[in-house]
Amino acid sequence: MSEDSKIRCGVVGTGYLGQHHARIYAALESTELVGIVEADDARAAEICGLYNCRRFETLEALAEACDAVSVVVPTDKHCEVAVPLLQGGCHLLIEKPLCTSLEEAEKILTAAKAAGRIVQVGHIEHYNPVMGYLESAVTAPQFITADRLAPFNPRGTEVGVVLDLMIHDLGVILALVRSPVKSVEAVGVKVLSGSEDIANARITFESGCVANINTSRVSMKKVREIRVFQPANYLSLDFMNQAGHFLRKEGHELVREEIPIEKDEPLKLELESFAQVVRETGQPKVGAELGKSALELAIQISELIHGRG
Repeated sequence: MSEDSKIRCGVVGTGYLGQHHARIYAALESTELVGIVEADDARAAEICGLYNCRRFETLEALAEACDAVSVVVPTDKHCEVAVPLLQGGCHLLIEKPLCTSLEEAEKILTAAKAAGRIVQVGHIEHYNPVMGYLESAVTAPQFITADRLAPFNPRGTEVGVVLDLMIHDLGVILALVRSPVKSVEAVGVKVLSGSEDIANARITFESGCVANINTSRVSMKKVREIRVFQPANYLSLDFMNQAGHFLRKEGHELVREEIPIEKDEPLKLELESFAQVVRETGQPKVGAELGKSALELAIQISELIHGRG
């Protein structure tokens, strides 16, 4: 692929999140939005009108016209959409979680390997400028707390809150701690949907680090915060507002510093990174293996909650 040619992109599923994938592919200098696959006629017409792209009737036809495709359908449809696109020769960005089971994850990984194609998983917080700071500042984590609270939204309730929301923090924490999981405890409560809407997990790592994660999708307010405690300092960061502070020990006192974070739209950064990885046939920051590790941990937590652990 030449440096000046645009990467031909498509989107499967242009609902609440998929519309933003379409918008960004249409706007980025490195990409061209070729088309979409969308079940709803009115929505398809709206997106095609907004971004001057085509509606494709089949995944195979979309794959033939594209180099790279975002899969933004409900989680329980990821595998059945991803495999034909990979077989059609497309690189994929699959929204998180990768899928709903480890069997499906293996199918996707096998199809990607057979086709020699890249799968990036949409763990968007890894592209949040806050994560860039955490990756450089977290050197010896001993205790981590993460809180992710959101008002109820029927979108996403095909899975429980662990696979819907907690998986963001699981991916972040696995990347920061870089140590095997030793043990997991979890509790969850159903409130409005058929699966858990509130969950807490306590994860102990082989390194000795402990992470405590609170997640709710029936909250009155939105919160996406993480705190990391290390010897002689701790960090408190807000993923939603892209802000935070750092407290470090000086003598017998804690000195507070605001963290300078250059704000940007995480999804734009994620799709720019995906386009660059496709162009250079590189390794995505969140590849299918990390996506699978986060999924594996999320499934373990879900099974503990549902009494099968």
